[in-house]
Amino acid sequence: MMGYGPMMGAMWVWTLLALAVLAGLGYLAYRLTREQPRTPVDSTARTILDERYARGEIDDEEYHRRRDVLRTAG
Repeated sequence: MMGYGPMMGAMWVWTLLALAVLAGLGYLAYRLTREQPRTPVDSTARTILDERYARGEIDDEEYHRRRDVLRTAG
């Protein structure tokens, strides 16, 4: 009869908390191990640079200078 006292509610809370922690760890493991396509930062920066050049936002000299910087940084 002692098992059904006020501590019975606390047992359920700890059980639910433990299950929530396990679910969180499982989700974290899933997110870390899931294969994600990764694009190199260099290609993204180069794409932005090409777009800015095509729109006429930067001139030839600026384009070539920044392109060279991207080549040496990667």
